[in-house]
Amino acid sequence: MKKRLLIFTVILTLLCGTLVAYQALGDSRRGGTVTISREEYDRLAQYAKLDEVLQYIQAYYYQEPDTDAMMDMAVQGLLAGLEDTYTFYYDTESWSDLWSEEEGEYTGIGIQLLGDYRDYSVTITRVFRDTPAEAAGLRKGDVLVRVADIEVNTETMQMAVNVMRGLVGETVEVEVYRNGEYLTFNVLRAPIHMNNIDYTMLDNNVGYVIIYQFSTESLVVDFNAAVDALEKQGATSLILDLRDNPGGWVDDAVSVADRFLDKQLVVYSKTRTEDYTDPRYTSAGADNIPLVLLVNGSSASSSEILSGCLQDHKRATIVGTTTFGKGIMQQVIPLSDGETGFQFTYCEYFTPNGNAVHKIGITPDVQVEMPESMVYSQFEVGDMTDVQLKAAWEEAVKLATPAE
Repeated sequence: MKKRLLIFTVILTLLCGTLVAYQALGDSRRGGTVTISREEYDRLAQYAKLDEVLQYIQAYYYQEPDTDAMMDMAVQGLLAGLEDTYTFYYDTESWSDLWSEEEGEYTGIGIQLLGDYRDYSVTITRVFRDTPAEAAGLRKGDVLVRVADIEVNTETMQMAVNVMRGLVGETVEVEVYRNGEYLTFNVLRAPIHMNNIDYTMLDNNVGYVIIYQFSTESLVVDFNAAVDALEKQGATSLILDLRDNPGGWVDDAVSVADRFLDKQLVVYSKTRTEDYTDPRYTSAGADNIPLVLLVNGSSASSSEILSGCLQDHKRATIVGTTTFGKGIMQQVIPLSDGETGFQFTYCEYFTPNGNAVHKIGITPDVQVEMPESMVYSQFEVGDMTDVQLKAAWEEAVKLATPAE
């Protein structure tokens, strides 16, 4: 990092005129000069102000500055200028945590979050079982307002997540807003295991599968294993519960759709320059089991891709409430140091019928509101006091019953 910074500083210091030559650095055996174009000069000159500030700090700050930390914050600031909730930087620690989470294991407190682009709030949508968050008393529906000294909103959400993932055995102070009051919790950090699939058999041979998020390496394998097990037990219809699923990897959503659609379009996107890009299709062959999808206002992103394609192809009945409306996709980009990266929004996606999802959501075929007293309840898997699940079950029973 320091070597690259030195080269960059020298380039900016020596730039002048239309074409600039300077002594090549880093290879004393070759020497020679390098010529850059006016276009390259103009590109590098954009960073002159940043370098000017850096040089002053390096020369006159009252303590030795941590240049690496400064560059991390500079990259965060650059991305923050886009004012996009879903674009942010992964420093070394959060980059490592990202791939640990992919494997279903990470250090943290055991909560799942959803940021809302409409009011910039961040809400707990799931508290994992048998975790420090559950033990401390955090609940689904709590609005996260502060983690340690970070005021939490959609712009600072990733920073707050990084803090919550500190060292095992240490505590982190978390403040939430619940039912008109602010509550503070000291929560222990611990190894967290994410089970992103749960399943059980309901009455009348209705199989029930929950996908909590599309973000682990084994999700598709686990999903297919769950459906296989239910069908082997005699399931004649299936409920797929995507409520509170904030999304995740698009490829996982496409792979789940592949179980139920035979050579069909799942999703396509539009970029700044192209109107039809990256169409995703399922492969040949499909499971024809009758299907119901259960969604709510916190079903987002990849959950909406899956719901939208199955609805458009009339492959599933959608039950619940209108989904969140995150109809844009992000790419995760590793940086050249191999230890950091960033994600940014690169396109808007559309359902097979050309319907936009962003800030609109997916409207269910059967609208079922959750009673206010149950909105933030975390039910046991298959608990039929769950009003929306009961409605989905009734639809699944009808789908599996031959017409008279």
